[in-house]
Amino acid sequence: MSFRLTTIILIAFASAGFNHSVNAQEPVRISSMLEQKVIEWRRDLHQNPELSNREFRTSKLIEAHLRELGLDVETGIAHTGLVGVLEGGKPGPVIAMRADMDALPVVEQTDVPFKSVAKGEYRGKEVGVMHACGHDLHMAMLMGAAEQLSLMKDDIAGTIVFIFQPAEEGAPKGEEGGAELMLKEGLFERYKPEVVFGIHVWSPGTAGHIGYREGPLLASADTFEITVKGRQTHGSRPWGGVDPIVAAGQIIGNTQTIVSRQVDITKAPAVVSFGIVEGGVRNNIIPDEVYLEGTIRNFDMDNRQQIFDNLKTTAEMTAQATGASAHVHINEGYPVTINNPELTRKMLPTMHRVAGEDKVAVNDLITGAEDFSFFALEVPGLFVFLGITPEGQDPSTAPSNHSPFFFADESALKTGTELYVNWALDYAEL
Repeated sequence: MSFRLTTIILIAFASAGFNHSVNAQEPVRISSMLEQKVIEWRRDLHQNPELSNREFRTSKLIEAHLRELGLDVETGIAHTGLVGVLEGGKPGPVIAMRADMDALPVVEQTDVPFKSVAKGEYRGKEVGVMHACGHDLHMAMLMGAAEQLSLMKDDIAGTIVFIFQPAEEGAPKGEEGGAELMLKEGLFERYKPEVVFGIHVWSPGTAGHIGYREGPLLASADTFEITVKGRQTHGSRPWGGVDPIVAAGQIIGNTQTIVSRQVDITKAPAVVSFGIVEGGVRNNIIPDEVYLEGTIRNFDMDNRQQIFDNLKTTAEMTAQATGASAHVHINEGYPVTINNPELTRKMLPTMHRVAGEDKVAVNDLITGAEDFSFFALEVPGLFVFLGITPEGQDPSTAPSNHSPFFFADESALKTGTELYVNWALDYAEL
């Protein structure tokens, strides 16, 4: 008898006569054999990472698994994305659950036996590729949840849509991708989910611990480019031209008043930071032009638009006061990731039962960003952090997400898989 058949028989036997209740004392648990499969999927995905919009092998592996479970599968969404649809045996809501698929241009420096030595092309150069943000764990957990829930199909109320999303880290230059493109291509219009759930593994948390927050959780992430134009002249005769360097310096200073003086920061914090200042070729030549680039992070969608407007006005008027001119271009990135408060409160007991009340806590605001935000602006969403730093190790000193030394304690996979399973079951009974 095959390993897979044995697994299905044992889990199906354990699930026979299943009658789940949202008020049950014990959540649905996955078997040790399914947990091992989730670990094996994670290691395979980790050893074979692929960059954004290039998740070809990854997509095929997931597709094969979903089809083997008997799910309806749609592929080719937003290039390499796919969904699996599980129709329950009873009427009920449509619930979406999402995992992201892409890896990062990072050379792995851990010593795990399934270390990635993969290569890829990024910005025209060959780079190392690593799942340095944990998307391999996200996929494996959702694959495991799909298997567990498919065994309980007849007892499930409603429909579960398993979303495997490419390009969360951002599409290559000149391409579209990610959650935004999936929605643009009609994903939610076709499947009409009532809610959407997501999990992100997190090195600042201990393995198996869950961090949640009502309302804003992760910041919006936008970039801006400012081109300051003056008139070139000799450095010894600045009155003979218009100095864009002085204008750029004043723009950098004045824009700091946007957050400190112009935006209502009692609503939510915000940051305007400059990361690139370029201009000039010689010490005694005042140049024609200076280029500035930076990022905006914010936790309120109304404040976000006000910052855009004030940045443009401040830069243009400051430059004009010096005789220069400024052109401002804002690239809107990911919106604020907002957890629906009512949904969060309703699903908190599920998190307590799965992880234990002592392992569930309110998370701090995080100035990083996530394109799960696009999904959560369409329907009520809940996005949480799952700790993956080994017990006994100080999470504050653990290598961060995106580090070449990023390491995950695989015991957290069980918690994440069971959280997906019980979210789906409990929400349908609310």
